Amino acid sequence: MSMVAHLDRLPALVLNADFRPLSYFPLSVWTWQDAVKAVFMERVNVLSEYDAVVHSPSTEFRLPSVISLKEYVQTSRRAAFTRFNVFLRDKFTCQYCNYRGPAERLTFDHVIPRSKGGHTTWQNVVTACSPCNLRKGNRLPRQCSMVPRREAREPSNFLLQENGRRFPPNYLHESWNDFLYWDSELED
Repeated sequence: MSMVAHLDRLPALVLNADFRPLSYFPLSVWTWQDAVKAVFMERVNVLSEYDAVVHSPSTEFRLPSVISLKEYVQTSRRAAFTRFNVFLRDKFTCQYCNYRGPAERLTFDHVIPRSKGGHTTWQNVVTACSPCNLRKGNRLPRQCSMVPRREAREPSNFLLQENGRRFPPNYLHESWNDFLYWDSELED
């Protein structure tokens, strides 16, 4: 493996100025190049470093593993209405049969079908697996005895972030743990 390929596997966890990740799902990370650039431009504080080092003609620099922004970035109050955020709100779980799976195996269902006046909104769309979506078809919940387990509601960004914390990415460096799970229950 080349040195660059090795370095590409060393992203920096990006925290807001309040030391919380900008997002949990997807986890807010920057490439090592973006992190180094932000350090040199004095836009971030380095909180933790990897053992890996990069060199320039005149200096040696340890790669940051955790950085925090110097200025707080306000997050949007309203969650974007996207297919992925519907899945995240519903914890990647079919609201009819409770099947839990990856996003590729899920779809969304209009509780009140569009052909019956339903709209594509937070309040009318739920996560469904394909078999349930096909079984429900173009019918109202009472017509097919398929009522969603939870009422479809617009989630807050906080709820989406909390749900996102339950689905860690494939890569988590040990230096990130104190910043990702700081409010988890401590062991005796």
